[in-house]
Amino acid sequence: MSSITLYGITSCDTCRRARKWLEDKEIPYDYHDLRLDGIDHAQVLGWLEKVGREALLNRQSRTWRELSDAARARAEGNGLAHLLTDVPTLIKRPVFEVDGDVLVGFDYRVQQRLMAP
Repeated sequence: MSSITLYGITSCDTCRRARKWLEDKEIPYDYHDLRLDGIDHAQVLGWLEKVGREALLNRQSRTWRELSDAARARAEGNGLAHLLTDVPTLIKRPVFEVDGDVLVGFDYRVQQRLMAP
């Protein structure tokens, strides 16, 4: 059986939908609230290495739109991991860790991987 950790924000509709889907399918998972629990810098670096900056940075969020120009500049350079660690609501959600894999979002591809043994 796969070990699944879902990283999200409780108020996020997509995260709520993903949690409900996992529960309906009786797929066990651990939940980590990015807003309440934060995220480790080394973990963000690992995610960026596995999925890339465009997959992980949520440029559509209200948080992104409210950032200063200086903070946005950090996102374009080597400071992205620090920015995502400092402001985890900039991370696209949900993020799943599944046996060493990192999956971002909640679509058919992700659902198929979550159901794999």
